[in-house]
Amino acid sequence: MKRALFALAALAAVSAPALADQALAQAKNCMACHAVDKKLVGPGYKEVALKYAGQKDAVAKLAGKIIKGGAGVWGPVPMPANPQVSEAEATKLATWVMSLK
Repeated sequence: MKRALFALAALAAVSAPALADQALAQAKNCMACHAVDKKLVGPGYKEVALKYAGQKDAVAKLAGKIIKGGAGVWGPVPMPANPQVSEAEATKLATWVMSLK
């Protein structure tokens, strides 16, 4: 019984940050155009993580795009700027996106 409770607690500890960051993405309306594992208006977050994998500045680059918007990287539809997202929130979101595989 103790082993099962420990395993459950460990799983919750690992899952909680990912869920919290997805909740932030939902709260900031990111999920209106993006999904975790499929293209909506913009690319799925797992696809973004694969594209930027191995780039040392990926989190900073993505955080900047979250706030300022961008165009041309994923096709003709531009990503609008999101000035309501703070730098700390953008960094948290970008870190979460890069953790997806």
